[in-house]
Amino acid sequence: MKYKIGDVSKILGISADLLRYYEKKGVVMPMKGKYNDYRYYDFWDINFLMDCLWFKNFGFSIDQVADIVKFYSTEQLDDLFQTKEDELEATIARCQLLLQRAKEYRDDLKKAHELLGVCDIVESPEYVRYLNRYTDTFDNSPELQKLSHEWLNLLPFTQRCFEIEQDCLMSDEGMDYAWGLSLNMEYVNLLHVSLEPPVLHIPKHRCLRSVFKSSGKGNFSPQLIRYMVDYCQANGLIICGPARGSLLCSVSEGDALTGFFEVWLPIK
Repeated sequence: MKYKIGDVSKILGISADLLRYYEKKGVVMPMKGKYNDYRYYDFWDINFLMDCLWFKNFGFSIDQVADIVKFYSTEQLDDLFQTKEDELEATIARCQLLLQRAKEYRDDLKKAHELLGVCDIVESPEYVRYLNRYTDTFDNSPELQKLSHEWLNLLPFTQRCFEIEQDCLMSDEGMDYAWGLSLNMEYVNLLHVSLEPPVLHIPKHRCLRSVFKSSGKGNFSPQLIRYMVDYCQANGLIICGPARGSLLCSVSEGDALTGFFEVWLPIK
């Protein structure tokens, strides 16, 4: 029995344009009508097209599929699928990491509200970071640009981080702070990230932790965590280093974009 292109499109659930493309690539050669330009496919053509769909659903491109069904031997197919297995395993591994990161982000969203304005003493996480923005000025040196591009490609595993020097924390007018990207040590190992300078390793430390927020453009400042300094003074805690933290999330609050930030203040 012969089938028109529209019939084959319905049988296989693929477009007429794709059928014409496979014909152009020589995968199938439907008969042409004697008195018209209609294409007529037989069951053999449909079998070949089903083979095409089989390979296509493994993620091979249409051009690859056309070559596979026409030219590949069993040995070539074995090599091809070994490569495909490696690709799929890498994809699965990345998806598992993304799933883990998505769960962590949901934890960050809870933390943003549960710890807002709350001070507690905890051990800070171990991570690495680099800084490339000082208040509102970026360091555009070639070395940092290259590093930034590499780390931006690691989003969402890297996080935006900040650092406020201890002297600035004690001042009512200090406005100096730095920004960059950070990466927890677990991801450093899994993503094989280089720790060459200017990347700096930040070890765990006993810290006063809190979450604060900043709403609107240009309103981030060291004074937003002055309450943590006051807490230390009221409780006999000695600050022994810069405040370090990261952006947990940015959300819309009213008419303003609001950032929630987790911060660690080293103490002794």
